[in-house]
Amino acid sequence: MQQKRNIQIIEWEDLDKRKFYSFGLFMTMTIRATVYPATLIRTRLQVQKGKSLYSGTFDAFFKILRAEGIRGLYRGFMVNTFTLISGQAYITTYELVRKYVSQYSEDNTVKSLVAGGSASLVAQSITVPIDVVSQQLMMQGQGQHLTRFRLSSNTETQKPNKFFGQTRNIMAQIFAADGFRGFYRGYVASLLTYIPNSAVWWPFYHFYAEQLSKLAPSDCPHLVLQAMAGPLAAATASTVTNPMDVVRARVQVEGRTSMLETFRQLIKEEGILGLTKGLSARIISSTPTAIVMVVGYETLKKLSLRPELVDSRHW
Repeated sequence: MQQKRNIQIIEWEDLDKRKFYSFGLFMTMTIRATVYPATLIRTRLQVQKGKSLYSGTFDAFFKILRAEGIRGLYRGFMVNTFTLISGQAYITTYELVRKYVSQYSEDNTVKSLVAGGSASLVAQSITVPIDVVSQQLMMQGQGQHLTRFRLSSNTETQKPNKFFGQTRNIMAQIFAADGFRGFYRGYVASLLTYIPNSAVWWPFYHFYAEQLSKLAPSDCPHLVLQAMAGPLAAATASTVTNPMDVVRARVQVEGRTSMLETFRQLIKEEGILGLTKGLSARIISSTPTAIVMVVGYETLKKLSLRPELVDSRHW
């Protein structure tokens, strides 16, 4: 007999889609802007050899801030905003697949796992070319000697209103060196990182929320429990998938072609601890991301409820 859930999940058919997409774009953009510096730091930590540039997350933050200023923490951000498209594709795929799977199984773990993995597959197909370009831009400045492509001196000094000149410069270099396939370098590594990450995150999110609801007072708002469950699920998923994320970052930034060879070289040069590179930055970035995403997403779904269902959902 299936145990009754304490926290009611708002499903796809309950939503006003026009409100859902309008509010969703704003929420996604807010999250991206908030956590982008940590994403940049994580990328530089994962690509550097040993501790040649930075000794850790906070050391990287202060060194980048001193040497490159606030703009240094947002290198590649403008092109990265195009991932708003993949964000909406992710949300839509997750909800639609979840609805489809519910026809065959009412088990929430099964629905979350299949929907999360499917959503990540669709989103990564859109995101990888954007990531390839934005990661090359992230590595400019202190990390430019670690990347294959460098901005020309006149492009580097362009004013902010001509920022996409830097993007075009990098894209031209990638296309000249690798052709169209260069924009999908590391695609398989990305799938092997983010499909498991997403597939793990959603079941653990619902699991932690359920467990917390059993421990919390009956009058505790559901949103508080969900906000606590999000970071726990993010930390779990990040820890599980970080080794593949390190390999993915090196394949994309250094232009490698073999994931297996990249993995072997990483172990040879830096030992098993090399697989944990950038993990603290990833958890630090995923914690506020998870809180903002969960609170924003659950609020988004509440605000997007069809009018006749508003009074039937309790927080």
